Amino acid sequence: MGAYKYIRESIQNRYKERDQVFKSRAAVWRDQPSVFRIERPTNLARARELGYKAKQGIVVARVRIKKGLRKREKARGGRKPSKAGRFFAYDKSMQSIAEERAARKFLNCEVVNSYYAGEDGKFKFFEAILVDRSNPAAMSGDLHRQVASRRGRSFRGLTSSGRKHRGI
Repeated sequence: MGAYKYIRESIQNRYKERDQVFKSRAAVWRDQPSVFRIERPTNLARARELGYKAKQGIVVARVRIKKGLRKREKARGGRKPSKAGRFFAYDKSMQSIAEERAARKFLNCEVVNSYYAGEDGKFKFFEAILVDRSNPAAMSGDLHRQVASRRGRSFRGLTSSGRKHRGI
């Protein structure tokens, strides 16, 4: 068994036991901006599965998404029973929304993939792996070269979470 299997198991066990570390992490993450660049991924095993490598041009960003349904403004000007619904579900998953927000924040980067990082009562946190299109060191891998050549992957549903939304 490799080291990444043990890392994965320890993270899963600590999360199931509702470890105090996860609670304190979520409290710190809540105070940070909604899209925040981090030095290294919190779940290294999962990040490596999805294409993360510790080299120049690879960026990891933590994205905070509000949980719950979208609230629409109240209909104004008279009785409109058909417009009375106030809360609607998103068509996209929270993970694909997080990928799009990361892509909008880091304009020179392209989203490779993302994964679940944690949650608290109000927010869900995802970590997006991005590759810098202009950095030659990041373009050395085959996967990263393919990713960077396709602009706007997260907006067109070409990442793993977007493919679920597209029904692929």
